[in-house]
Amino acid sequence: MGERRASRVRQVELADAALRIIATQGIAALNTRSLAAEVGLSTGAIFRHFPSLEALLEALVTRVEGVLDATFPSDELPPLERLERFIEARSSAVGDQVGILRLVLSEQFKLALPQSGSERLAACVEKTRRFVSECLRAGQAAGSVRADLPAEALAPVVMGTVQMLALSSTSGRRRRTEARAVTGSLLAMLQPPAPPTSTQKQRRSPSS
Repeated sequence: MGERRASRVRQVELADAALRIIATQGIAALNTRSLAAEVGLSTGAIFRHFPSLEALLEALVTRVEGVLDATFPSDELPPLERLERFIEARSSAVGDQVGILRLVLSEQFKLALPQSGSERLAACVEKTRRFVSECLRAGQAAGSVRADLPAEALAPVVMGTVQMLALSSTSGRRRRTEARAVTGSLLAMLQPPAPPTSTQKQRRSPSS
């Protein structure tokens, strides 16, 4: 492994360690001293990979972008399957890196970031919202997603479900079982309502 590649690997390790600190201790606890203690390095070693705390924060944003981008499935999949794959991948990836979700949602962290980093985090949220809305609109056009509600109203429900799954305290098989059950229920809710049966129509008709 070359020196440059080794440095990139170490930078990713440090970024992940910073996310763990954010997840377990809060954003205020993130500094070079706590990061050095987390990875077993000296503060001087930290600065060999990141010349400043600002550079570390930018690296955190880059790490978040990479993890989130990897959860978007192929556009060639049918809309509902695309959403299902996305929910599964996003809730799993972000669940393993809970610090990512807290970082993205935290106004405190956005204020601590350089402006470019804050804008990039906002772009991550917007990219997710756009992806979900486009899947829903495509599903509505194909008849696989209910069209009685606008896609823009359904999108926050999907995104909120992902957030809930990502923040779940369960783990292992129980976590996977929970995710499948919740995702299945969400997809069932998104499908077009079944037409009323003849019995239901009779019940709704006024008495003669």
